[in-house]
Amino acid sequence: MEHYTHKVNYYETDRMGITHHSNYICWMEEARIDFLEQIGWGYDRIEAMGIISPVTAVDCKYKNTTTFADVVEISVWVAQFRGVKLKIGYSMSKADGTPVCEAFSEHCFLNREGKIISMKREYPEIYSALCEYLREE
Repeated sequence: MEHYTHKVNYYETDRMGITHHSNYICWMEEARIDFLEQIGWGYDRIEAMGIISPVTAVDCKYKNTTTFADVVEISVWVAQFRGVKLKIGYSMSKADGTPVCEAFSEHCFLNREGKIISMKREYPEIYSALCEYLREE
């Protein structure tokens, strides 16, 4: 699995020249989209099947700051998944290996009517693909 790489943009920094904390959550989404595409189940494919996956929780622990032009490498894995609730882990570090952020996002899966679905039961091929990257805490 390839890491996702993000170069800090000038507009992502605050008056002090430090990356604003809210941007890390945006980077998580970028990395998650890339991860799903790499495993063959990009959001466009899943949504075409009538499945949506909203974020239900986010947890970030900031380790070190980043500034304009820093390159941040983000590794993504499945932290927990039993078929209904998906927890994804993110480890962010600068190109030199300095840890930047450890984070998690939680998601559920809904059908077109907005009802929770069990991926294990209703979409076993997607469930299996996600379970291949399961690295429980």
